[in-house]
Amino acid sequence: MLRRAGPSLRHFLLEGKASAGYSSYSSEAKMSKPVQARRLEGIDKNIWVEFVKLAATYSTVNLGQGFPDFPPPDFLKEALVKALSGENHMLHQYTRAFGHPPLVKILAQFFGKLLERDLDPMTNVMVTVGAYQALFCCFQAFIDEGDEVIIIEPFFDCYEPMVKMAGGMPVFVPLRPKAPKDGKLMSSADWQLDPAELASKFSERTKAIVLNSPNNPLGKVFSRGELELIADLCVKHDVLCISDEVYEWLVYDGKEHIRIASLRGMWDRTVIIGSAGKTFSATGWKVGWTVGPNRLLQHLRTVHQNSVYHCATVAQEAVAQGFQRELRLYGKPESYFVQLPKELQQKRDWLVQSLDAVGMKPIIPEGTYFLVADISQFKSDVPDVPDSDEPYDSRFAKWMVKNKGLAAIPLSAFYCGAHKNNYNHFIRFCFAKEEATLKAANDILQKWKQEKTSP
Repeated sequence: MLRRAGPSLRHFLLEGKASAGYSSYSSEAKMSKPVQARRLEGIDKNIWVEFVKLAATYSTVNLGQGFPDFPPPDFLKEALVKALSGENHMLHQYTRAFGHPPLVKILAQFFGKLLERDLDPMTNVMVTVGAYQALFCCFQAFIDEGDEVIIIEPFFDCYEPMVKMAGGMPVFVPLRPKAPKDGKLMSSADWQLDPAELASKFSERTKAIVLNSPNNPLGKVFSRGELELIADLCVKHDVLCISDEVYEWLVYDGKEHIRIASLRGMWDRTVIIGSAGKTFSATGWKVGWTVGPNRLLQHLRTVHQNSVYHCATVAQEAVAQGFQRELRLYGKPESYFVQLPKELQQKRDWLVQSLDAVGMKPIIPEGTYFLVADISQFKSDVPDVPDSDEPYDSRFAKWMVKNKGLAAIPLSAFYCGAHKNNYNHFIRFCFAKEEATLKAANDILQKWKQEKTSP
């Protein structure tokens, strides 16, 4: 055992300061120079920080933040335990910076099969700390000062600040809802791009478009026709496509997730982003990846090696084992990628019925594990405040968690500042929850309904 001999280093440092005549003034002096970089201006607020705190303080049922409250599959947990406690002690050390070799190899095999393309695991795949870091790498690698990036609304909220932090200019184009004529509940498929409006957003300054299909928060799965429209415009204007496909396996009602990189002219200009958190219901592991041509990924590697540099080895090993299993079982009933969407579709349908029964009109999602509901019929509970700077749905969601104990996220959080009040009568729920959690949410809604109808 090592033992210290004599006075400590701290003792000498303090003694030296005293003998040098350090005054109390020097210890209290404050910096006068601004410390915040300009690129952070206006992007300091984050919806998740605020609503996660509210949910932790008030809610009995949290259907707000998007993560499952059920465990990952047993085979994945077993793979992690084996990686942690097995004889291969090198799994506790650094692995290859751009992806653990077993993981990039199986990802290249798996996505090569899906894309019908030979992929080089060393150049066509890069592992990241979740899809979040993959997005950050894309914007930092591709976007220069003044470049325009088209973002389809509603959008996952980090797209806008990440574009701005890179010096880019977000250009927004909304999905516009069209009410179904037959009186049925609206579907996420009823929210569509206007082709002329989308085309008008492309210019000589457009560097990239961000595509999120299936879409968070709406659950929209873009059709082949919609993707071909986007692809044609990308090719015409020589624009990159950052394709956020983290919910690729979570599609319902026989819908098909089409990868835009598989369309004509798109492989060479597309970066696909994926997530083990969404794929295997393990959001806390923070393992993501990018797939694309080396001419694009080489620039992502530059950002990655000069920022995060490395992702947790044991988590990558376990995810690699998970994908090896899924490749063997691809398309079979035992596949987790087949079982999970079936289970989530049942949960979706259950929550749709619960919300519809109390007058919150749900928009039935084609994919993801999110569901948006119209709260227009509840304005008597939370009256509108004219000229308020805060969108109505934000005030409603705060009131609901504080007074009913049910947490959700306002849809306006997924729109740019200028458009927040255009769609401010919707809130988003997450249905990737245990049956007991969804039942507790239903109990809150039913009690709320009774309170509204009782004299």
